[in-house]
Amino acid sequence: MLCLKVATDPQWAAQALLRVDAVLVDHAHCEMKAASNALALAARHPEDLNLVRALTDLAREEIDHFQRVLSLLAARAVALGPPPVDAYAADLRRAANERPGGGPAARLVDRLLVAALIEARSCERFKLLSAAAAAQPAGEDRELGAFWAELLAAEAGHYRTFVDLAERAAGGDPVDARARVGARLEALAEVEGAIVDRLGRRAESERASIHG
Repeated sequence: MLCLKVATDPQWAAQALLRVDAVLVDHAHCEMKAASNALALAARHPEDLNLVRALTDLAREEIDHFQRVLSLLAARAVALGPPPVDAYAADLRRAANERPGGGPAARLVDRLLVAALIEARSCERFKLLSAAAAAQPAGEDRELGAFWAELLAAEAGHYRTFVDLAERAAGGDPVDARARVGARLEALAEVEGAIVDRLGRRAESERASIHG
């Protein structure tokens, strides 16, 4: 799906549906972190108004999703709790930061592409959750399926936004920029796949997360 090199274990969704509360808590934190990341990027590049506008629009949508997940948690009497350690995102960002000889534009491109990959993985997992929920008997999981489907569409749009912004940030001839960004995205996607493969071998009780 999208740029991903490694598919999520097909059993992941079935396991996640057994721990829906944990999935909702995890995703609430994901939405908050995504909004914070978008705003941080916007704050670092105030000279690019188009970038700032796109990132703040995206952050607004992430906050809306966060508040909706928060409402679901409240209805289920589930506490949000502190954010869990996100080894997936940390490892992916660390790999991007190891790029040799990158200037400010290259660093911005990498940050945008890391965000794109995180959105792509979220999109893939919401697709799995939506399909698994639809196969359930009428009830709570099936009702949540419509929300998962809505989120997968939103994450796909966010992925495209980040890739488009990376191509703009790369500068130069648009065709050449698209090729350079595409090649870098391919390289980072290989790293992302290795991270997902490694984290996928964790205990089932630790896998109710939207990425990683």
